[in-house]
Amino acid sequence: MIRVGGVFALLAGLYFAQGLPFGFFTQALPVVLRQSGYSLVTISATGVLFAPWALKFLWAPYVDRYGTRRRWLVSLQCGAAVVALVLASLDLSSGLAWLFVGIAVINLLSATQDVVTDGLAVRLLSARDRGVGNGIQLGAYRIGMIVGGGVLLWLFSLAGWRALFVVMAVLILVSTVPVLAMRRTLESADATPVVDSSAVRLAGAWWARLRRPGVVAFVGLIVAYKFGNSMGSALVGPFLSDLGLSLGQIALLEGGLASASALVGAALGAWYATRFGRRRALLVAGITQTLALGSYVAAALGVGGFAMVVTANVSEHVFGGAATVVLFALMMDASERAFAGTDYTLLACAVVFSQGAAGLAAGVIGEFFGYAVMFGTGLVLSGVGCAVLLTGLRRGWGPAVLHREPARAP
Repeated sequence: MIRVGGVFALLAGLYFAQGLPFGFFTQALPVVLRQSGYSLVTISATGVLFAPWALKFLWAPYVDRYGTRRRWLVSLQCGAAVVALVLASLDLSSGLAWLFVGIAVINLLSATQDVVTDGLAVRLLSARDRGVGNGIQLGAYRIGMIVGGGVLLWLFSLAGWRALFVVMAVLILVSTVPVLAMRRTLESADATPVVDSSAVRLAGAWWARLRRPGVVAFVGLIVAYKFGNSMGSALVGPFLSDLGLSLGQIALLEGGLASASALVGAALGAWYATRFGRRRALLVAGITQTLALGSYVAAALGVGGFAMVVTANVSEHVFGGAATVVLFALMMDASERAFAGTDYTLLACAVVFSQGAAGLAAGVIGEFFGYAVMFGTGLVLSGVGCAVLLTGLRRGWGPAVLHREPARAP
């Protein structure tokens, strides 16, 4: 019998390992680039390095059907640690080309690890446990981002690239310990082999899953729900830098306080979705995350000073974190257990596509029209996206399994 507490611990370690490098690359690196004189458009264009997160659906069927979960996870975790150690051995002070290559490779490994981990979550968690499970998912991921975007940024400001990547490698290896300790749990989650698992069939498996009735419509709903909020939060680091905050202050605010606020949001989202159901939680979280962006509009207009900046940062992460937890639980509801990694990965890629497009749009709007217009546009689109998602669900859009699950899940 699988112990839910052990599953939660396993997932926590794996999602932490994802959030650690992602936090540094998405929160701390844009600040470093901005202080080095890069434009907002150029900074947002570095999002192409995260393409593996948007394209992982292409190889998700292979991950679902070949090898064991344990072997995949150990190999991917160790691979990411090795890349971090290689970056630690390089001289990055004269140029960032090798750093960008390293970021792309680590993203490829982490994105593949995410396919395995999401498949584990869908297979091992019951419908009732998914709200809490997604709270742990986002919470552990955010803790990783706190360390990556806050602690590692602070470490970089003191000791440079080498110490940063050595610590990153060590933490990734430590997070692999639950994988080594929970062999039986991982074996129970391995997919049952199918009769036809040829490479040719698997190459088009993602397309077959996408063509299921209602899936394309559900992808559109996910993109709509995430786009506005993602635009509003895409360039917070450069915004804080342009306000004149130091690396240490930004590390404390964006990497520490904001990510801690997201942990609170994750807990609230998990509790509310479990207590009141997915639909109501999506509505409340969507409205509050939209209203939170209004604080950023005020801060960009110079209203409220530093207190308003802190208020915006905290409120957006609390309510945005809650909304993300509920949305991820809904995505698990829409995934079939036999194709868990592939189905959930397709939906997760929709989130990444939405975030990437929103980040590029934010960079262009922010560069030419200013932060206030950028945050304001995100606010409007966030509200529209919330209305679109709730309307679509009410009308029965999405795969059939999505509308059966809520009846059994709180």
